[in-house]
Amino acid sequence: MSTAPQPVDALARLFEGEGSAEYFGEAVTQAQHMLQAGALAEAAGAPPHLVAAALLHDVGHFQGAVTGRDLMENGTDNRHSHTGADWLGQWFGREVTEPVRLHVAAKRYLCAVEPGYFGLLSEASVHTLRVQGGPMTEEQARAFETDPGARDAVAVRRWDERAKDPELPTPDFDHFRPLLEGLLRPPAVPAA
Repeated sequence: MSTAPQPVDALARLFEGEGSAEYFGEAVTQAQHMLQAGALAEAAGAPPHLVAAALLHDVGHFQGAVTGRDLMENGTDNRHSHTGADWLGQWFGREVTEPVRLHVAAKRYLCAVEPGYFGLLSEASVHTLRVQGGPMTEEQARAFETDPGARDAVAVRRWDERAKDPELPTPDFDHFRPLLEGLLRPPAVPAA
């Protein structure tokens, strides 16, 4: 009888494997970026679900055929925020998955409503902003503000943007393992 892979082990393998790839021309790998985002959330005293969302926000880049290099060179939006949130939904509740789903929208929102935010974006982030639809219109921004997950998504976005420093001490994935295990939903019981 085979056992299903444990969710946190599956995530660890992604960080070790695909996560070691370059991150859209940034000075850190994809895994370093996500680990730094999680560490920044933790250092800010964020609740566990937001630390997990920050840590896992870009996992959708690992779940499709479009790589970071493709995104940069071909101008293709792989909708990684939605792909990642949907995939994580098999194990985690909405408190984790919705900030993941909305973190791209939060970038578009902040560029529209916060003077100077656009200036904080890296060259790669400016490129992906264009690919992802550019800054929100005033109407889109107002609609985003009414989303119950908007505040958490904006928090994740701010950590996301700061998590690209090759000099920042970065914990390894196992540092976050207990936190992630504590957030897992109980497995669904098959119908008899």
